[in-house]
Amino acid sequence: MGRRPPEVTLSAIQRTSLERLVARRTTAQALAKRARIVLACADGLQNKEVAQALGVDPATVGKWRWRYLERGLEGLHDEPKPGAPRTITDDMVEDVVVRTLETMPRNATHWSSRMMAEQSGLSASSVQRIWRAFGLKPHRSESFKLSTDPLFIDKVRDIVGLYLNPPECALVLCVDEKSQIQALDRSQPVLPLRPGYIERRTHDYTRHGTTSLFAALDTATGDVIGKCYKRHRAIEFKKFLNEIEREVPKGLDIHIVMDNYATHKTQAIRDWFARRPHWHVHFTPTGASWLNMVERFFAEITERQIKRGVHRSYTELVDAILVYIERRNEDPKPFKWVRSADQILNAVKRFCIQIAPQNNDAYL
Repeated sequence: MGRRPPEVTLSAIQRTSLERLVARRTTAQALAKRARIVLACADGLQNKEVAQALGVDPATVGKWRWRYLERGLEGLHDEPKPGAPRTITDDMVEDVVVRTLETMPRNATHWSSRMMAEQSGLSASSVQRIWRAFGLKPHRSESFKLSTDPLFIDKVRDIVGLYLNPPECALVLCVDEKSQIQALDRSQPVLPLRPGYIERRTHDYTRHGTTSLFAALDTATGDVIGKCYKRHRAIEFKKFLNEIEREVPKGLDIHIVMDNYATHKTQAIRDWFARRPHWHVHFTPTGASWLNMVERFFAEITERQIKRGVHRSYTELVDAILVYIERRNEDPKPFKWVRSADQILNAVKRFCIQIAPQNNDAYL
C-alpha cells in the first residue's frame, strides 16, 4: 500500500476563500480547478478519488495538496516563469506615453512608431506594444461636430418624437438636397471584375456637368420622391415642394423635416408654407444634419449608384439617379429610428464630458 497523503484541514475563513475562487466567474480556469482539488482533499478524499472526480491525474492532485499545505492560498498561483529580465522600465513606458500625448514630431503632424522609436531609444515593435496597451492610435483621426443651436434639446425631442411616435392621419417627410453631383467619365475604360482581379479604374476623369438631387423620404413607407435640378436655389426648392404636393395624398397633414439651409428660409418659401396650414415644418438643429433620415438615403444612393457610376453626360447621370429611385420605390424599405431623445442627449453629454473634462459648462 502507498503512503497515505497528509490531511488538509481548513478553517472557515480558508474554506470561504477557496469557495469564492471556484464561484467567481473571472477566476482563471486553472486556478479554480486547483481550489476544487484542495476543497475535495479537505473533505477527506484520497488523491485517486479526487483525480477521478475532477478528471485530472493523481500526481496533479498530490502536487497541489502539498503546495497548499506548504504555502497556503499563494501556493495555488503559478510561479514566475524563467526568462530574460525585463528591459523596458516603467519610466520608459511613461516617457513614450507622455511624448505621444503631449508632443509632436518636428517634421510631422503625428507620431509614427518609427519616429517614436528614434526619440525614445526603443524598438518600433516595443513602441507599438506600449501604444496597444494604452489604447493609443496616433495614426488615426476622426471628425466630430457639436451643435451650438440654443434650441438643440427642444429640436431633438421634436424630431425624434416624430420618428418614434408619428401623428395619426399625417405624413412625415424628411427633405433635403444633395448638391454638386458630378457626371464623371473615366479617361480610359473600366476594367471589370474577374476571378482574381478586382474592378479597376483610372484615377483621372472627365467632367460632364453637375446636378443637384432634391429628395423627400417618407419615414413610414420608405418611398422617395426625387427630382434633379441644375441648381439648388430657393426657386428650385419651391418647385420641388410643388412636386411633393402633387405626389402625396390629399387631405393629410404633412410634417416636413429639413435643415437650416438658406434656401429653406427665404420669404418666398415662408409664404408658400403660410398658404398651406396643413404643412408643418420641423427644422433640425444647426450642425446636426444626422437627425434628418433622408441623409441615410443619400448615403445609400451614393454608395450604390453615384460613387462607382460612369456617366458620359449630364442627362445620363440624371437618368441613372431617377431610375434608381424608381426601382427602389418598387420595393421600398423604411429606415428604422431606434434611439430615443434621452439616449441621444445622454450620449452627447458623455462626449462633452470626455472632450472637455476641465470645462464642461462650455459644452453643456
